[in-house]
Amino acid sequence: MTLQPIVAPSILSADFARLGEEVRAVDRAGADWIHVDVMDGRFVPNLTIGPNVVAAIRPHTKKPLDCHLMIVEPERHFEAFAAAGASVISVHPEVSPHLHRQLMRIKELGCLAGAAINPSTPVDAVREVAADLDLLLVMTVNPGYGGQRFIPASVDKVRRSRRLLDETGSRAVLEVDGGITRDTIEAVWRAGADTFVAGNAVFTADDPGAEIRALRARCAERA
Repeated sequence: MTLQPIVAPSILSADFARLGEEVRAVDRAGADWIHVDVMDGRFVPNLTIGPNVVAAIRPHTKKPLDCHLMIVEPERHFEAFAAAGASVISVHPEVSPHLHRQLMRIKELGCLAGAAINPSTPVDAVREVAADLDLLLVMTVNPGYGGQRFIPASVDKVRRSRRLLDETGSRAVLEVDGGITRDTIEAVWRAGADTFVAGNAVFTADDPGAEIRALRARCAERA
C-alpha cells in the first residue's frame, strides 16, 4: 500500500489530435502515472489503441505508462507493449486461463505485472496469484467506455481486495478505474485503494493541475 495516492489520468479522455501535448500537460500538472486503455472490440465493446500509440507518447513523459490490456489473447502482444515503453502491463483473468504464466512473462520483459477484474468477477479470481502481483486493478465500471458512472458496490469490493492483498502478503498497489471523481475517490481510498485512474475528471478539467490536487485532497489519512 502506498502512503500517498497515485493519480493516473487515462488518455482515453484526451484529445487524440493533440495527444503528445495532452500527455505533457497532465505530466506537468502533477500526474504520477499515465494510464493507457487498450481495447480490442472483442473482450470489451470498443476499439481503441495499440503499442504504436504507447511508443508515440513515450517521448512526451518520463512518468510510468500504465497499460491496461482489455483484450483477448493478451500474451500475443506483451513484447510489443514492453518494447513500446510500457511500464506496467495489466491483463484480465477472465481471458487469461494461464494467468500465472502471463504475469511471469510480463515481469521477464521488465514491466510490472497487474491483474484487472471486472465488476462481476469475484476478488478470489486472483487469490492464487496475489503474491505475484505488482498491481491489482478493480474496475469500478464495466470496461469499454470512458465517462461512466461509478458502481457504488465497488467500495466493498475494494475493501475485500485490500483484505486479500494483506492476507496473501502481496505488496501490489490497489488501483481503481471508472467514474473516479472528487465525489467518489475518498470512499475507495478509505476502503484501501491507493492508485486512481481518472480520465474525464482530469483531461476535461479547465485546470488539470488543480483537479489532480483536489483529488489528492479528498484522500484524507485513514484512521
